Amino acid sequence: MVAKEAVLLNEAGLHARPAALFVQEAKKFKSKIIVHKGDKQADAKSILGIISLAVTKGTSIVITAEGEDEKEAVETLVGLINSKFGEGMKND
Repeated sequence: MVAKEAVLLNEAGLHARPAALFVQEAKKFKSKIIVHKGDKQADAKSILGIISLAVTKGTSIVITAEGEDEKEAVETLVGLINSKFGEGMKND
């Protein structure tokens, strides 16, 4: 099992479009991937599960994966979060 912490930096958090992108990316992997927020957790491949976590900007989550491509799955999803899902590319 691989686990890594990430902090949401994009304005929308894991809602609507970012959540859809996150789930779409997670579904590319064979590993079981879980997102943990405090004492709650959700399947990373479930849009309703991800949205139900209500992850907002500045929130820390832990992504865990277990399976044949676990390391790549976690690194890819953390990278997506760190890229702010393509939001905020302009200078403020």
